[in-house]
Amino acid sequence: MEITIKTKALEEVEDEALCFFLPEGKIPEGKRVKKLDSILSKASSFLFSSNDFVGKLNQTAVLYPEGKLRSKRILFVGLGKKEKIDLDKLRQASGTLCKKAKELKVKSYSAFLPEIRIKGSSISDFAQAIVEGTSLSNYQLAQYKTTEKEKIFSIKTLNLVDEKKANLKAIKKGAETGEVSADATNLARDMINHPANYMTPTRLANTAIDLSRKYRFKCEVLSLPEIKKLKMGAFLSVAQGSDQPPKFIIMEHKPEAKRVGTVVLVGKGITFDSGGISLKPSENMGEMKADMSGASAVIAVMAACAKLNLFVHLVGLVPATENLPSGTALKPGDIVKSYSGKTIEIISTDAEGRLILADALSYAHKFEPSAIIDIATLTGACVIALGHVGCGMLGNDNRLKEKIRVASQKSGEKVWELPLWEEYDEQIKSDLADMKNTGGRPAGTITAAALLQKFAGDYPWVHLDIAGMDLEEKRKPYIPKGAIGFGVRLLLQFLRNYSNFR
Repeated sequence: MEITIKTKALEEVEDEALCFFLPEGKIPEGKRVKKLDSILSKASSFLFSSNDFVGKLNQTAVLYPEGKLRSKRILFVGLGKKEKIDLDKLRQASGTLCKKAKELKVKSYSAFLPEIRIKGSSISDFAQAIVEGTSLSNYQLAQYKTTEKEKIFSIKTLNLVDEKKANLKAIKKGAETGEVSADATNLARDMINHPANYMTPTRLANTAIDLSRKYRFKCEVLSLPEIKKLKMGAFLSVAQGSDQPPKFIIMEHKPEAKRVGTVVLVGKGITFDSGGISLKPSENMGEMKADMSGASAVIAVMAACAKLNLFVHLVGLVPATENLPSGTALKPGDIVKSYSGKTIEIISTDAEGRLILADALSYAHKFEPSAIIDIATLTGACVIALGHVGCGMLGNDNRLKEKIRVASQKSGEKVWELPLWEEYDEQIKSDLADMKNTGGRPAGTITAAALLQKFAGDYPWVHLDIAGMDLEEKRKPYIPKGAIGFGVRLLLQFLRNYSNFR
């Protein structure tokens, strides 16, 4: 989708549709809409007074100017009640607007930024949110379709319009950031949506390599012999059940300019999770292709960070493998030795994500990071706790957790902190090894994080459990059915804040 920025009055805009974001109320608000109302002989006022459109969140309406404007249609989209409008409401409304335009077979439309104020938000933020909502709503993966391709329709051009030339620089900056952010999210969605017979550990590694060449960040991929040499026994124990060779992907963005700190991102890369010997139920098992959502987020963020050339030394680590049952697969009762030297008793082979993350977190120490963040579809318990609205956050550093909370508020990707009290360590104590890989059903999300904490060491660390945020069953304003790409915008916003204000 092409994005352009223009300086024009509404009567000068010539497009398939001219769009306005309006807050909920009894009358249309804003200088532009009042001017539009005058040109259209009070048509918008009549629309409000009829109660057919009152600006409720994601409500839409279409007006036809009948030659009184150069644009063919007028599209209104509601932002909801004034006191509740935030950037994500604007992002949602933008996604809804895109969906409506697609229904009308509109390939190009122009939109004015809303004439409202959101505390702490700028014109640039508005532009970013509109571009993100539009591009994320416009997403679709159609390469596997062989029939009815003519029914696939997408928006070709979004034009952001403002009457004031002085605003163009800020609008352009926000639009460019929004485009990078949305493109990275859509890239992650592609990786997740691809079937597991395509997106193997090798293909995931090759994707990272291709992106590193395109956006100029370092990428090294370790194969089975190198992983064995590192003695990553926890990671290898999961990989041993599959014929697909494991890959350990190491990415690094190291800007030449002055940079602040070193941040290590670790993403869970289980490209298909059957549960191993502790086999999952067959119903909906196909969705387990999305168990590498954390990995896709890390790879996409690496590309976006390099493209924006953020002033932060960023490292991305992705242990990638399948988790399958076979004659060589890991068994309940086995004991494995991790990269750190710590031993883990296997209670369930379906608690495999924490095993591969354990070795990656230990490996992160070699970079002496100022922050480690891991992101993983780790526990079904997190879905029970938080549903499909946000992710769980646990960690050992309050300052780092607060920075992620701030990024969450701006990105619209919600996080909720769960405790990590010492008492939970009792649940993962083993009689035979240093620990066991699951503490049972009680506090399942927390005990999984308690295990990871033992491998994060003394470095500031946060764990994001994105189980429940990998796939969307029903379409939302800017999230189509299928992969969400959760965490990309959150982490990118965190890194933007981190590089500027650490």
